[in-house]
Amino acid sequence: MSMMSEFKAFAMRGNVVDLAVGVVIGAAFGKIVTSLVNDVIMPPIGNLIGGVDFSAYKWVLTAAGADGSGEVAIQYGAFINTMIQFTIIAFAIFLVVKAINRMNKKEEATPAAPAADVVLLTEIRDLLKAGK
Repeated sequence: MSMMSEFKAFAMRGNVVDLAVGVVIGAAFGKIVTSLVNDVIMPPIGNLIGGVDFSAYKWVLTAAGADGSGEVAIQYGAFINTMIQFTIIAFAIFLVVKAINRMNKKEEATPAAPAADVVLLTEIRDLLKAGK
């Protein structure tokens, strides 16, 4: 099998195509969640805690120089925004997986009938117990 035909067989597998679609949709969903957190959720929270842009919260370790560069700071506001985004994405994925599992829920499989030799051996055992 040539390398090109082997690559084509690999790339056209259902799982690879599904994964590619999932990555593209996931990237778009990530942008939606980022906008939701930054533009819808965090402004009211920032307003409640003093009207400050929450993502601007930081702990300055070294102040910026006279030219405005060289500041070293821990951006804990941006980190909290990212944690909220992760929580929203994780919850949305949980809901999607839960819905998929509910749709794919299969009825309990009935146990298969025992094989003919097992049935015969069971009848012999029962006859021996009965003393016949």
